[in-house]
Amino acid sequence: MDTDEIAVEVSDLRRTFGNFVAVDNISLKVKKGEIFGFLGPNGAGKSTTIRMLCGLLMPTGGSGTVGGFDVLTQSESIKRIIGYMSQRFSLYEDLTVEENVDFYGGIYRVPKARRTARKAWVLGMAGLAGRRDVITRTLATGFKQRLALGCAILHEPPIIFLDEPTSGVDPVSRRNFWGLIHDLADGGTTVFVTTHYMEEADYCDRLALIYRGQIIAEATPMELRQRYMKREILEVEVDRVADAMEVLLKKGIENAIFGSALHVTVDNALIAGAQIRGTLESAGVVVRRVEKIIPSLEDVFVTLIEVA
Repeated sequence: MDTDEIAVEVSDLRRTFGNFVAVDNISLKVKKGEIFGFLGPNGAGKSTTIRMLCGLLMPTGGSGTVGGFDVLTQSESIKRIIGYMSQRFSLYEDLTVEENVDFYGGIYRVPKARRTARKAWVLGMAGLAGRRDVITRTLATGFKQRLALGCAILHEPPIIFLDEPTSGVDPVSRRNFWGLIHDLADGGTTVFVTTHYMEEADYCDRLALIYRGQIIAEATPMELRQRYMKREILEVEVDRVADAMEVLLKKGIENAIFGSALHVTVDNALIAGAQIRGTLESAGVVVRRVEKIIPSLEDVFVTLIEVA
């Protein structure tokens, strides 16, 4: 990437807490206007990384820049050019919707000439234009989420950091929220978002998968599938998922539970399908469906951590 195209760059970034290594020498680059997903399970190091990039936590080692400012020496400058939305929404629950917007307008020093227009935009985007006097704690989670995003970008920052913004939110609200994120990126905003929801990965332009503090893969969603999934995936729907998983594992057949079905990793789906059905039925498991599917990014992640 050309240096002028880079919004965020880190090299060998590290953070320890005593003997515990939370972030283990990670390196990455995020382009301007890109939706960059930082995916991994809880405790993988996502929030620690994002807090270092936002100037809220000092790295133990390594280097990095956000918007051209050094994460080690220019944290205050970084805070002025970014928007940050934490997992807990960062709203003041006892304030009204409008009071929260007014408060953040002051915190971010939005010019007075822009405040009225920006407030109207936030309230409209959040679907709260007619509810500005409602106490924030009484709002449904989806409305709180959109309001929190609006407050985080009230000052129109070029880079925004969203730390698991959809955690605990219903699927419909999550999908709507990602629509808002894409609108921001289409307008040129760089979005760095962490999540442990693997199904959200396909909403991102590029991804870094983090596990135990280390980046184990980085690419576009499609490239991750093509590069790391050399085997095929069968989705197996049965009446007793846990029992079916144990039956296959005892036979040395790699599989994992995905919702109400199993994802079974095989060399040849056409040959293995009949064998798996026979193995399960002989063990008394009712098999409703065996079908080859396109690997999900969760399949990719499971494959990667098995060899990590």
